[in-house]
Amino acid sequence: MTITQHAIQTGSTRTFYNRSGEGHAETILFLHGSGPGVTAWSNWQFALPFFDDKFDALAPDLVGFGATEHPQNPPTGMRSWMRLWVDQVLAFLDALKLDRVHLVGNSMGGAIALHLLMQAPQRFGRVVLMGSVGAPHTITPEIDRLWGFYEDPSVEMFRNIIRWFVYDDAFIAPQLESITKTRYEAAMQPDVQRSFKAMFPAPRQKVIDDLVVPSLALRRMTNPILLAHGRDDHVVPLESSFYLLQHLPNVQLHIYGQCSHWTQIEYAKSFNQLVTQFMQGQL
Repeated sequence: MTITQHAIQTGSTRTFYNRSGEGHAETILFLHGSGPGVTAWSNWQFALPFFDDKFDALAPDLVGFGATEHPQNPPTGMRSWMRLWVDQVLAFLDALKLDRVHLVGNSMGGAIALHLLMQAPQRFGRVVLMGSVGAPHTITPEIDRLWGFYEDPSVEMFRNIIRWFVYDDAFIAPQLESITKTRYEAAMQPDVQRSFKAMFPAPRQKVIDDLVVPSLALRRMTNPILLAHGRDDHVVPLESSFYLLQHLPNVQLHIYGQCSHWTQIEYAKSFNQLVTQFMQGQL
């Protein structure tokens, strides 16, 4: 098992990415979520090693996150950022000479996956959306506080946010302080702060609304899609996946009980096996 890190030019942006399983015939592109200080590695650290012997697995830092180049004059508002991300991902595939890949999107990464399917469905095969944004719903207090973190940033608040991502505090207790320290330090980097504040201005219900994919667009997405969601997710409510289940034509839903927003971490082995079966056409 080998995880490697690279940087590649994607249009006007230099994109940092993680890779495992290079050389396999099929590729999975993993898109991370939107928490402050998040990176592709923090979201997919248990997935990339698992898929090393099955798929070429790619996990880039999206524009505005992690080690990918940050815009010096970032746009304000989610629709402008979505355009940057869609263009970045398609340029990333072009730079690596990948005509078609499978997609796994976590939270906001799920919304990006849906917008990619609207623009370039021929570039993607099977799609997994985990705790996905992209459906209409009332913003939860948890995600409002998450996206508004910089209005009152503190280590204590960040610790609380990390705890919201899991159902059982005991699950994360041994690593809570180290995760909090690492993510908080990453979140407080000037470039990261500048980008994040521009992405999620108040009122943040508008951010949720701007991420919504029209129902008529959903109904025209013929890609096989698997939805995975924690029953006890208070960051992105389960009703979001119920809405997608209602409107996507070629879809199935897997719900994890006693699970919050970090399905890929709380149920890492089960989630990775589920994704493998789905990507291999066994579900």
